[in-house]
Amino acid sequence: MKVRTRFAPSPTGPLHMGNARTALFSWLFARKERGDFIVRVEDTDKERSRPEWEKDVLSNLEWLGLDWNEGPAGAEDKGSSGPYRQSQRTGIYKEYLERLLSEKKAYWCFCTQDELEAQRQDQASRGETPRYSGRCKTLSQEEQKQNKKAGNSAVIRFVVEPKKVVFKDLIRGEVVFDMALSGDIVIAKDLKTPLYNFTVVVDDYLMRITHVIRGEDHISNTPKQLLLQGALGFPQNIQYAHLPLILGPDKTKLSKRHGDNSVTRFKKQGYLPEAIVNFLALLGWNPGDEREIFSLQGLVKEFSLDRVQKGNAVFNLRRLEWINGYYLRRMDKKALARMAVPYLKEAGLLEQNGNGEEQKFSLKIQKSQPYTIQETGEGIDLEFLAGIVGLYQERLKKLSELVELADFFFKKELNYEEELLSWKGMGEQEIRESLQKVKELLSGILEGEWNKERIEQVLMKEAETMGDKGKLLWPLRAALTGKEASAGPFEVAFVLGKEKTLSRIEQAISKVQ
Repeated sequence: MKVRTRFAPSPTGPLHMGNARTALFSWLFARKERGDFIVRVEDTDKERSRPEWEKDVLSNLEWLGLDWNEGPAGAEDKGSSGPYRQSQRTGIYKEYLERLLSEKKAYWCFCTQDELEAQRQDQASRGETPRYSGRCKTLSQEEQKQNKKAGNSAVIRFVVEPKKVVFKDLIRGEVVFDMALSGDIVIAKDLKTPLYNFTVVVDDYLMRITHVIRGEDHISNTPKQLLLQGALGFPQNIQYAHLPLILGPDKTKLSKRHGDNSVTRFKKQGYLPEAIVNFLALLGWNPGDEREIFSLQGLVKEFSLDRVQKGNAVFNLRRLEWINGYYLRRMDKKALARMAVPYLKEAGLLEQNGNGEEQKFSLKIQKSQPYTIQETGEGIDLEFLAGIVGLYQERLKKLSELVELADFFFKKELNYEEELLSWKGMGEQEIRESLQKVKELLSGILEGEWNKERIEQVLMKEAETMGDKGKLLWPLRAALTGKEASAGPFEVAFVLGKEKTLSRIEQAISKVQ
């Protein structure tokens, strides 16, 4: 049979990194086996499911490069096994629920919550595993009618055979569950509201799923689903693989208490999709050697379920930052500058020129200066942005950091204390003389010679005569950036240009007069 895997998110919140890892592994396995990857939206939880969360999940899958052969495609579906939203499949589920009821493999249960709780307390007091006693299983047709007539609420329970269920997990090997400890399980609130374990079984069968790859927390659902498959007469040929859990730094399951771990959050902070994919792949899988950098297509070539580890994986943010930094360092500076624009705009440092429509960069647009520094109204081009990005590309871990590192390039005046200009206790007169000397030296450089090498040559010659180079270079760096830590003064001066450089030196001199 052709391999068919599926990713079945519930649109009750944003796509988080754990689910993204599950989607990635399912996608990789399908692509490695030249099979199909299906996306199915499990939106039967009407109270919590939201269209905006479905959009978040699907758009982030696309952003990560995880395309699907079948599944939702906007308002339509792509594929012949749809619909791919469970909310549109209630008629299908109803048919199979009625079959189980008619065959006495399921029954209506009228027990109240108070009755169920009393039953659990009684079993616990006797040291038994709490489970449903099956009291409603023996109700006659007449008793069921009376309960319904009285308006008593009911659910549909599946008759669980009290036997051991054995299956082979592709990661964990043979797994055994004693279903005598389970009791009959609820599979629907009513004929129109089926629950997870039931809908999954029906959908996996009708969508011809061959491999279910999901988190370890679903492993206890597998025996229930196998029994339902048997009761419905479905072939039990699906292979299961349960991935290790992802843990937070405190070694507990990654959850909301560890912060916002949504894919959208990392996207907004400036992590690249290829870095996130690379990072997620290494959470519970290894290539068998020391390699850590993989492209998506490289992962397809290398991936196999037999290299998925059984032990849990720890979400290490520093590792993600390192991987993301690796990809950022290898990007073209102009491409990186384009990607940095939204962060600079959001920080209020840039604004769009023209009619506000997003413009694509080209050689023509570079000359037309499509963006304006908001504070000064000065038009800038891609070359200027690329120069700024180039100064910090080696140290960036995520794109959002660029705002704090390089905001001084986009300001008319810098706000810093006079003390910042002082190097090792320099007094006001020393600072003023140093800045005046720098101004004089830089003023003598012709516009056509204004480059990093010429600036460094002129200033270093003077700095070396002072015994301590910091006396000349530190006040200059502080004057140009207003920061204690920044790129080197020669590089900053070059990117700023001669006019802005001299203007900032003048501003610094005025601070110490």
